[in-house]
Amino acid sequence: MSTLASRFPRIASYGFLSDCHTGALVAPDGSVEWLCLPRFDSPSVFGSVLDRSAGFWQVGPPGLEAPVSRRYEPGSNVLETTWMTGSGWLIVRDALTVGPWRKGHDFHPHKRPPSDDEAEHVLVRTMECVQGEVAIEMACQPAFDYGRTRAEWQPWGDDGTGAEINSGDLNLILTGDLGLGLDGPDARARHRLRDGEKCFTALSWGPEPIPPGSAEEGTRRLDRTVDFWRRWLEDGYFPDHPWRGYLQRSALALKGLTYAPTGAMIAALTTSLPETPGGERNWDYRYTWIRDGTFTLWALHTLGFDYEATDFMGFLADIYREGEMKDGLQIMYGIRGESDLTERTLDHLGGYEEAKPVRIGNGAFNQRQNDVYGALLDSVYIHTKVQDHFPSRLWEALCRVVEAAAAAWSEPDQGIWEARGEPKHYVSSKLMCWVALDRGARLAHRLGDDRRERWSRTADEIKQSILERGVSGRGVFRQHYDTDALDASTLLVPLVRFLPNDDERVRNTVLAISEELTRGGLVLRYKVEETDDGLSGREATFTICSFWLVSALSEIGEKDRARELCERLLPMSGPLGLYAEELDPATGRHWGNYPQAFTHLALINAVTHVISDDRSPAARGPSGVLSEMVSQQG
Repeated sequence: MSTLASRFPRIASYGFLSDCHTGALVAPDGSVEWLCLPRFDSPSVFGSVLDRSAGFWQVGPPGLEAPVSRRYEPGSNVLETTWMTGSGWLIVRDALTVGPWRKGHDFHPHKRPPSDDEAEHVLVRTMECVQGEVAIEMACQPAFDYGRTRAEWQPWGDDGTGAEINSGDLNLILTGDLGLGLDGPDARARHRLRDGEKCFTALSWGPEPIPPGSAEEGTRRLDRTVDFWRRWLEDGYFPDHPWRGYLQRSALALKGLTYAPTGAMIAALTTSLPETPGGERNWDYRYTWIRDGTFTLWALHTLGFDYEATDFMGFLADIYREGEMKDGLQIMYGIRGESDLTERTLDHLGGYEEAKPVRIGNGAFNQRQNDVYGALLDSVYIHTKVQDHFPSRLWEALCRVVEAAAAAWSEPDQGIWEARGEPKHYVSSKLMCWVALDRGARLAHRLGDDRRERWSRTADEIKQSILERGVSGRGVFRQHYDTDALDASTLLVPLVRFLPNDDERVRNTVLAISEELTRGGLVLRYKVEETDDGLSGREATFTICSFWLVSALSEIGEKDRARELCERLLPMSGPLGLYAEELDPATGRHWGNYPQAFTHLALINAVTHVISDDRSPAARGPSGVLSEMVSQQG
């Protein structure tokens, strides 16, 4: 096997593995090219997706880069790759495995809080020859701290067949039955399998890692991990519809992007995958955005995953409970609730296809983005409606959020897209401040709080301002008060129930965006030449915005157009059913960080709309869940 190929795989061709503590990306040639340890937001150990010298772990037949088949084992996040060589067939299975659950507990992913003993902290790779005879090669070259540090492998284990490597506080153990050869930071092996034979390799970390001791044990751990994911899916609601597979894959992606110890959901697994070839719009998405909370709750409750929704609400409650909002409401936090996400560049990394800079941290964490107030209040409101329970320990903190929205709504900000230009009076920010006051008033009414009337009056004041200054002369919602430019974020107007969906301004906006803010039929966030976002260059279409358009078209009664757009978008996923942040409609290439939670959240909402449009009320599942969630999103 040669060293890692110099060219970069397409972003959407990577397989995504997760144990709900960290995640890995596996290239089609069998190379693990992204793995941060021990958490999603830790420095990378394998980072060759951002620089071909930043570490990888490759397994497969020598001299081959293109397998004949790659798929997820149905209902799981376990990856299966099939190779055909000149002499036989090989199947490789990869997973970040889920470990044994606590004794005394009947295992059920929804019946107990997430805990550190679910993740086994092992990446297991098994290889089986299913016909003929095949050669296998393995190469493992960690590069710690985003490729800045190399260390040397040392023999490990009583028989010395394993290897150990240390860097700082991180200890890795490489085991298997391949016969390792060690040369400084490089561990390699060669092996030959005949029909029916298996072998394995595994990478373990953590204070007390327990790697599998044989191919059979590795297979058992993989099978147990498949069972975990399938049993998790069992409690979801997936309608009997041709698109149910897309819903399931999106649900598995979202669960895989969840950090189990806190319930936080990261926006994407990666940092700095570019939005355009060679571009500078490269950001770190390994954090939790509060605005994602509303869409998270919509998606999880729609699919019946109330446990995960409650868990995510618990993460929000831990951040915002009384007395902890010292510096106001941030738009994003670390996966353990960290508030300082200072941005830095890694100038030693060349970037994916030479797109620089590579960034860690995210400077947007301290921007003023007034939509965050509405995102939080809508999350709590949706959760309260579905669960018929209000987390009362949050109320006083939420009241401060409502008051903050009342004070901030008239001020300019950076907007939902985190523009790095001058602050503007973005309509979507005003809209979400209205959501904060409207939902706050509704919750106050439920609790008998007399602040309801004052908040309702402020909500009416915000609405009046938006309708007077946020609508152009042709009756279309503007990007901000000082322009007639379009912005895809105004597709949220019908989704948050700001106006009736038969209002002419709502219809005009949805149709204007579908006809004027598209490229190749897919939706742009905005036109970069009309928007001061503080950056240069183009960007591809934002896939979440295209899925928003599906939902918005459904809301205004354009059901056929909604279905047609959805039918186009779904097959444009990557070969494993996953989406990055953006799509180039001309080439079909995915751009931006991957896999992107926001895109999969919007997919669930869009597919739910179309299926609900297609089905009679009696056929919409338990308690009419599809139509109920569509109608109650506001």
